Amino acid sequence: MAIAGLQSTKLRHVPLVVMILLEAALLICWSAGFVGVRFALGHGSIFLLLFWRSLASAVLLLPLVAIMGRKLSWRDVLYQAVLGALGMAGYLAGFASAIGYGVPTGLVALVADMLPLAVALLSWPVLGQGLSAKQWSGSFLGLTGVLIASGWSVHATEAPVWSYALPLLGTVSLALATLLQKRKPSTPMPLFQSLCIQCFSASIIFAAITLYQGRLLPVLDAHFIGGVFWLVFVATFGGYGLYYLALRTSSATRVTTILYLSPPLTMIWAWLVFDEPLSWGMAVGLVVSLLGVVVVAKSTQAIRA
Repeated sequence: MAIAGLQSTKLRHVPLVVMILLEAALLICWSAGFVGVRFALGHGSIFLLLFWRSLASAVLLLPLVAIMGRKLSWRDVLYQAVLGALGMAGYLAGFASAIGYGVPTGLVALVADMLPLAVALLSWPVLGQGLSAKQWSGSFLGLTGVLIASGWSVHATEAPVWSYALPLLGTVSLALATLLQKRKPSTPMPLFQSLCIQCFSASIIFAAITLYQGRLLPVLDAHFIGGVFWLVFVATFGGYGLYYLALRTSSATRVTTILYLSPPLTMIWAWLVFDEPLSWGMAVGLVVSLLGVVVVAKSTQAIRA
């Protein structure tokens, strides 16, 4: 998720081995969000899990905000809250609900990593920026790959067909949050401060849904508690923290390209741990989709340059 307030000063003279280890840890933590949700299934509702993930993350960040956070106006806080509602609550609810309905975890990760395609397509109506021929062709490739992978998994799983649209809706929500920041940059603030506000915003939304479902207290079960801790420390703090640290030690192109390896890693992880199916159809769809994402990402960077 794009978060305002990051200063991207790069650290020089970072050993190659250290950089590779950092990028490997980032890749693992980035995939951990999908695996953590899958791990906690059956031990509490999806939205109860997301509520406690968001609330615990915000509460743990609160002391840093109180000690080192900048003074903000209500407009800045509201702006970050909107970003949290779209980029965090909408995104997490989309992919987590899809996993809950039985959509293969690796396929959910594949759709979630189509963010460059969603941003490129929505830039046309939202920002008035037309797409180049390469962006159109890359978007077509990406969507074709998702359809190939989804077409196979529809017949291999018992998930309802409509549930395959949930991760797509989550990705669109995250793309809207990204475009909102492009249209109206916020007041620069420390990463932990913006993340804290966004986590609180998401927790309020998840609390309302969870209360409607009838339960707000956590499930006193090792799988549920373990899933929350996993999502807070590994997926949220580890994933986002390593992402921005990697941006300081390497180029944005290299970092985002590494994240394209998240779907295959998630597919293998889900196959090994949860015995989720793998097939050549999903593999072909994955390759085609990632090729489309790379085409869109590179053409977008060329336009900005």
